[in-house]
Amino acid sequence: MSISPVDFASLLCSRLCHDLLSPVGALNNGLELLADENDPDMRQRCLDLLNESARASANKLKFFRLAFGAAGGFGETVDTREAKAAIEGLFGEGGKVTIGWMVDDGALPKSAVKVLLNLSLIAADALVRGGQLDIGAEQAEGRVEIVVRAEGSRLVLDQELRTTLMGQLDDDVVTPRGAAAYLVHSLVTEGGGSIQISPPDAPVLLFGATILVG
Repeated sequence: MSISPVDFASLLCSRLCHDLLSPVGALNNGLELLADENDPDMRQRCLDLLNESARASANKLKFFRLAFGAAGGFGETVDTREAKAAIEGLFGEGGKVTIGWMVDDGALPKSAVKVLLNLSLIAADALVRGGQLDIGAEQAEGRVEIVVRAEGSRLVLDQELRTTLMGQLDDDVVTPRGAAAYLVHSLVTEGGGSIQISPPDAPVLLFGATILVG
């Protein structure tokens, strides 16, 4: 399974635009309401809406910078505290998803951090009604092992994402929704590692990934 770099860049752009449309649109709506509103209470509600939307936009951008971009410049490792902050900022607010962080290493290879973040993104999206998201990683003996576990009252992992993660798409067609899964598959494959996914009928969603490091 492979697509051209240009096509993949287009997929990532589409995914980013889709996820940022809601908070940025809310910012625009809030500014329009604020311009026409004279009631002090309503103006305060508009300001609250603007603050919430600005925070959501910033959190999404911070996460996507690490998950998709050249975070940390051209260095080989990324501070895991940045990854934790990005995940908590995107999923931890509002109480819908509870984050369990089990990463002791202070830094991990950039490719491993990207795999960890994108698997977390896929798992969190599968928690339709919220739940528990546990994230762990350990570096030892020339490899990084990553585990992401999601548990909730309703778990939905699209078959497209499952087959993309495993590199089993028959027609090599990847949609913007599958961009994160394709990136995980590519990074793990390039790193000489492997991916494991719990069966579709399992009570929890479990991802495991191994990446070899020099």
